[in-house]
Amino acid sequence: MQKQLFSFTLFLVIAFVFVTGCGKDDNPVVVKTKTQLVSQNTWRFSSATASGTDVSNQDPPFAACRKDNILTFAVGGSGNVNEGPTSCNPAENNSFTWNFASSETILHVSIALYPNAPNDFTIVSLTETNLIVSFPYTPPAGPSIQIVITFIH
Repeated sequence: MQKQLFSFTLFLVIAFVFVTGCGKDDNPVVVKTKTQLVSQNTWRFSSATASGTDVSNQDPPFAACRKDNILTFAVGGSGNVNEGPTSCNPAENNSFTWNFASSETILHVSIALYPNAPNDFTIVSLTETNLIVSFPYTPPAGPSIQIVITFIH
């Protein structure tokens, strides 16, 4: 009888520890919205590819004066391009508006961020540290190609 009582007590203690240890998480994961992710910090160019090939040094559209730009997206839909140390056109208006379209799969900006590029970018990925977008690019000569750009904080 004493052995059964000990086993039962041990079972209750283990069950209690298990049940209380599997309670609510003290630090629940907070999922940020795309607006929060895109506007939480500034973005700078990291790389560009076309069909898996690095095109980061192709000019146009990726002249040094554009690769050092810093993009800011504000929560209210306004934005700014800081030209960085190398300016393409100091007289250019660098303010823009932005919004998401197509169930937040398209990032629309009101100004051209790159020559011969559209104002709509397809969002490939948006995380705490990376913004990856794609767009069709029409070079001065030749057919249109799909370019993927990675921006980082």
